[in-house]
Amino acid sequence: MPIGEICSRDVVFLRRDDTVLEAAKLMRQHHVGDVVVIEERDGVRVPVGIVTDRDLVVEIMATELDHTVITVGDIMEQELVTVKESVGIFEAIQYMRSKTVRRLPIVDETGALLGILTLDDLLELLSEELLAISKLISYQRQKETRRRHA
Repeated sequence: MPIGEICSRDVVFLRRDDTVLEAAKLMRQHHVGDVVVIEERDGVRVPVGIVTDRDLVVEIMATELDHTVITVGDIMEQELVTVKESVGIFEAIQYMRSKTVRRLPIVDETGALLGILTLDDLLELLSEELLAISKLISYQRQKETRRRHA
Protein backbone atom coordinates (compact mmCIF):
# COMPACT_ATOMS: atom_id res chain seq x y z
CA MET A 1 0.00 0.00 0.00
CA PRO A 2 1.46 3.39 -0.91
CA ILE A 3 1.83 5.88 1.91
CA GLY A 4 -0.14 8.43 -0.07
CA GLU A 5 -3.21 6.40 0.92
CA ILE A 6 -2.58 6.56 4.67
CA CYS A 7 -0.78 9.84 5.28
CA SER A 8 -2.58 12.77 6.84
CA ARG A 9 -3.51 15.35 4.22
CA ASP A 10 -4.13 18.00 6.87
CA VAL A 11 -0.61 19.38 7.19
CA VAL A 12 0.04 22.36 9.40
CA PHE A 13 2.57 24.58 7.67
CA LEU A 14 4.25 27.95 7.97
CA ARG A 15 6.74 29.99 5.97
CA ARG A 16 10.36 30.59 7.04
CA ASP A 17 9.70 34.09 8.37
CA ASP A 18 6.80 33.10 10.64
CA THR A 19 7.67 33.19 14.35
CA VAL A 20 8.11 30.19 16.59
CA LEU A 21 5.28 31.63 18.69
CA GLU A 22 3.00 31.23 15.66
CA ALA A 23 4.26 27.66 15.28
CA ALA A 24 3.49 26.86 18.92
CA LYS A 25 0.00 28.34 18.64
CA LEU A 26 -0.74 26.31 15.48
CA MET A 27 0.54 23.11 17.09
CA ARG A 28 -1.76 23.69 20.06
CA GLN A 29 -4.73 24.64 17.89
CA HIS A 30 -4.39 21.59 15.63
CA HIS A 31 -3.17 19.14 18.32
CA VAL A 32 0.00 18.26 16.39
CA GLY A 33 3.66 18.02 17.32
CA ASP A 34 5.13 19.66 14.24
CA VAL A 35 4.77 22.25 11.51
CA VAL A 36 6.21 21.87 8.05
CA VAL A 37 8.05 24.91 6.75
CA ILE A 38 7.26 25.62 3.11
CA GLU A 39 8.33 27.87 0.27
CA GLU A 40 6.06 28.84 -2.58
CA ARG A 41 7.68 27.95 -5.91
CA ASP A 42 5.64 28.65 -9.02
CA GLY A 43 2.44 28.40 -6.99
CA VAL A 44 3.49 25.08 -5.42
CA ARG A 45 4.02 24.57 -1.69
CA VAL A 46 7.42 22.89 -1.39
CA PRO A 47 8.51 21.62 2.04
CA VAL A 48 11.93 22.97 3.05
CA GLY A 49 12.05 22.26 6.77
CA ILE A 50 10.21 21.04 9.83
CA VAL A 51 9.87 22.33 13.39
CA THR A 52 8.72 20.06 16.20
CA ASP A 53 7.38 20.72 19.66
CA ARG A 54 10.68 19.36 20.96
CA ASP A 55 12.56 21.97 18.90
CA LEU A 56 10.49 24.69 20.57
CA VAL A 57 11.26 23.40 24.05
CA VAL A 58 14.96 22.65 23.57
CA GLU A 59 15.92 25.53 21.27
CA ILE A 60 13.63 28.34 22.48
CA MET A 61 12.17 27.76 25.92
CA ALA A 62 15.18 26.10 27.55
CA THR A 63 17.51 28.81 26.27
CA GLU A 64 15.02 31.58 27.11
CA LEU A 65 15.12 33.08 23.61
CA ASP A 66 12.49 35.60 22.57
CA HIS A 67 9.77 33.52 20.93
CA THR A 68 8.21 36.59 19.36
CA VAL A 69 11.21 37.35 17.11
CA ILE A 70 12.81 33.96 16.44
CA THR A 71 11.43 32.48 13.22
CA VAL A 72 10.77 28.89 12.28
CA GLY A 73 13.41 29.38 9.58
CA ASP A 74 15.94 30.07 12.34
CA ILE A 75 15.43 26.72 14.08
CA MET A 76 13.97 24.37 11.45
CA GLU A 77 15.66 21.14 10.53
CA GLN A 78 17.54 22.11 7.38
CA GLU A 79 18.05 18.64 5.92
CA LEU A 80 14.42 17.75 5.44
CA VAL A 81 13.64 14.15 4.62
CA THR A 82 10.65 13.70 2.29
CA VAL A 83 9.23 10.80 0.32
CA LYS A 84 6.95 10.51 -2.65
CA GLU A 85 3.35 9.43 -2.18
CA SER A 86 3.94 6.23 -4.18
CA VAL A 87 6.44 4.80 -1.67
CA GLY A 88 5.23 1.67 0.13
CA ILE A 89 4.62 1.53 3.87
CA PHE A 90 7.51 -0.76 4.73
CA GLU A 91 9.90 1.21 2.53
CA ALA A 92 8.81 4.38 4.36
CA ILE A 93 9.40 2.68 7.73
CA GLN A 94 12.87 1.61 6.67
CA TYR A 95 13.59 5.12 5.41
CA MET A 96 12.42 6.68 8.67
CA ARG A 97 14.61 4.29 10.61
CA SER A 98 17.70 4.89 8.46
CA LYS A 99 17.26 8.69 8.63
CA THR A 100 16.20 8.59 12.31
CA VAL A 101 13.09 10.70 11.79
CA ARG A 102 9.62 10.38 13.29
CA ARG A 103 7.85 12.47 10.65
CA LEU A 104 7.93 12.33 6.86
CA PRO A 105 6.43 15.03 4.69
CA ILE A 106 4.86 13.39 1.64
CA VAL A 107 5.33 15.02 -1.75
CA ASP A 108 4.12 14.45 -5.29
CA GLU A 109 6.34 14.04 -8.35
CA THR A 110 6.91 17.80 -8.56
CA GLY A 111 7.95 18.10 -4.89
CA ALA A 112 4.67 19.70 -3.79
CA LEU A 113 3.58 19.01 -0.22
CA LEU A 114 0.68 16.54 -0.12
CA GLY A 115 0.64 15.24 3.42
CA ILE A 116 2.65 13.99 6.36
CA LEU A 117 3.28 10.54 7.75
CA THR A 118 4.16 10.25 11.42
CA LEU A 119 5.41 7.45 13.59
CA ASP A 120 2.07 7.63 15.43
CA ASP A 121 0.19 7.07 12.14
CA LEU A 122 2.30 4.00 11.43
CA LEU A 123 1.87 2.59 14.94
CA GLU A 124 -1.90 2.99 14.66
CA LEU A 125 -2.00 1.30 11.26
CA LEU A 126 0.28 -1.56 12.28
CA SER A 127 -1.62 -2.18 15.53
CA GLU A 128 -4.88 -2.40 13.55
CA GLU A 129 -3.29 -4.88 11.15
CA LEU A 130 -1.90 -6.97 14.02
CA LEU A 131 -5.33 -7.02 15.66
CA ALA A 132 -6.90 -8.22 12.39
CA ILE A 133 -4.30 -11.00 12.16
CA SER A 134 -4.91 -12.08 15.75
CA LYS A 135 -8.66 -12.21 15.10
CA LEU A 136 -8.01 -14.39 12.06
CA ILE A 137 -6.24 -16.92 14.28
CA SER A 138 -9.18 -16.93 16.71
CA TYR A 139 -11.75 -17.29 13.90
CA GLN A 140 -9.78 -20.15 12.38
CA ARG A 141 -9.79 -22.02 15.73
CA GLN A 142 -13.55 -21.45 16.14
CA LYS A 143 -14.21 -22.68 12.62
CA GLU A 144 -12.14 -25.79 13.19
CA THR A 145 -13.88 -26.48 16.51
CA ARG A 146 -17.35 -26.16 14.91
CA ARG A 147 -16.33 -28.44 12.06
CA ARG A 148 -15.07 -31.15 14.42
CA HIS A 149 -18.24 -31.07 16.55
CA ALA A 150 -20.61 -31.15 13.62
